[in-house]
Amino acid sequence: MREMRYFVAVAEELNFTRAAERLGLAQLPLSRAIGQLERRLGVRLFERNTRRVTLTVAGRTLLEEASGALEVMSAAARRTRRAGSSEPILAVTAKPGLASGLLRRIVEAYTSFPDSQNVEIAVSGYRQQADMVRDGRADVALLSSPYDEHGLDSEPLITEPRVAALPIGHEFARRRVVHCRDLEGETMPQWAGSTLAERVYWSGRDRGSSGGRFRPRRLDVAVQGPIVNDSTELLEVVSLGQAVALIPRSLSESNQRVDIEYRPVDDASPYAIAIAWPDGARARPIATFVRTALELTAGDRQSAVR
Repeated sequence: MREMRYFVAVAEELNFTRAAERLGLAQLPLSRAIGQLERRLGVRLFERNTRRVTLTVAGRTLLEEASGALEVMSAAARRTRRAGSSEPILAVTAKPGLASGLLRRIVEAYTSFPDSQNVEIAVSGYRQQADMVRDGRADVALLSSPYDEHGLDSEPLITEPRVAALPIGHEFARRRVVHCRDLEGETMPQWAGSTLAERVYWSGRDRGSSGGRFRPRRLDVAVQGPIVNDSTELLEVVSLGQAVALIPRSLSESNQRVDIEYRPVDDASPYAIAIAWPDGARARPIATFVRTALELTAGDRQSAVR
């Protein structure tokens, strides 16, 4: 694992001097370690000359594999330390709002069991929850749509419709129902650091390629509006007339305002909250926590089906 860390540092820096400084060691031992790794694998990982260092095809492959391996080992170490402490802790996380409120309910139900572990709750920012489980900072997370399940197991807990948030005076506010096609071309808030898939979801275009009734002309992005970091900022840019937005219905219900109108969007994909844990994890505390969450939200899922 030490050689893998050395290799990743050189591969990312493409400079032995900078990589050695980053690792806090001299350049000569670093060069020797990389040479030893190449001999063990029987391939060249880097092409070196007096001017630059580049990755070979084998080096690019190892960088992809090594990064994942280091992440898995780091996550395993974090979870092992928590499990092996004098008072084992189950670390759970969710973003603020509906998800964190639901998480508190699950924790209360879980901790009522006599054999439950101590629970440490972390309220995390947009898109951080899945990464926290993957890197071991959390054992369980509540993920909100849209989410990336890579390296995770998950089960849906609740789903709800999305509605259009419109500034007072917007032409769509005069309608009883809005459709996804109506939003095409509208300026929409952009979540900081969002991916293409997330922008497609938040603009109501995600059903265009999967059998939905609305087929957008372009499956890239809506007209880019102000950058937002949380739901409070999102509602403010809507109220100022700078954008319209698709939001979970529960967010509209908890934020009734005189400067924003909410209208149903009957063909938008739903907003969902799922519970996620490390792929293949079998630890009893995780299994008990997940089972508690599923039992607690069983009624919500049945209502969504009806």
